[in-house]
Amino acid sequence: MRASGRNRVVLVMCRTLTEGRWIARRVVSNRLAACVNVVLSPAESFYTWKGKLEKAREYLLVMKTAAKHLAELENEVQRLHSYEVPEFIALPITEGSKKYLSWLEESVTKARQRRK
Repeated sequence: MRASGRNRVVLVMCRTLTEGRWIARRVVSNRLAACVNVVLSPAESFYTWKGKLEKAREYLLVMKTAAKHLAELENEVQRLHSYEVPEFIALPITEGSKKYLSWLEESVTKARQRRK
């Protein structure tokens, strides 16, 4: 099914598995992401930081969210993350299961106050 363009997959790399799990729990609990996959095997990353070639073992988070929550999600990741400049890359979801995408959107919608 073609998606509405309202949803995103966000990629974030973390220094440790503990940090990744902590960020994942926080953003899902706060309904900024419907789901976060924490890839348990570390990736070997090569990058230039402050003019120097660096190498690190990092853990990948794959977050699913609604586009309307991207700014708030990015702010929360930056607040919780140990890196000065954490990776935050958002990719549009162009196609997907209708049921899954509906669940995603419902999961990041703020709970409504109960009517009396």
